[in-house]
Amino acid sequence: MEQRLQVGVITATHGLKGEVKVFPTTDDPNRFRKLKEVILETGKEERLLQIEGVKFFKQMVILKFHGLDDIGDVERFRRGTLYVTRENAVKLRKNEYFIADLIGMRVENEDGSALGTLQDVITTGANDVYDVKLTDGRQLLIPAIRECILEVDVEEGWMRVHLLDGLL
Repeated sequence: MEQRLQVGVITATHGLKGEVKVFPTTDDPNRFRKLKEVILETGKEERLLQIEGVKFFKQMVILKFHGLDDIGDVERFRRGTLYVTRENAVKLRKNEYFIADLIGMRVENEDGSALGTLQDVITTGANDVYDVKLTDGRQLLIPAIRECILEVDVEEGWMRVHLLDGLL
């Protein structure tokens, strides 16, 4: 299980006073209002940054970090990924899961037989769709609805599904 969860990617600087534009990779960009700190990973460095200010512009989040007050301080963060620890992650409701915990999960048929591995989660307007690579190499798309997803065990890394007629 992932201990850090991605919440955004820095796309560019914003202005001259050390702000950055962030493309949110979280379901709810408003969560940035409550965040106090994020972990920045650039590939060359990793550091904890304290959030000093949050604004929104179109579909982007504008962040200001404590102690970084000039464009020169943040230019090197471009394309950096922002993470939060599980303790700072949003609280999930029943039957909600972090995508990072689902990717790579073993998928079983309702009788317990191996079906494949969850490769990706496709977010749609109505409900998510699980992209499963079957044991024979084919692809199967399963809607993430209660009729199909019978049981999920994040700790053990598996889910049990019911395939509606026409899915396979």
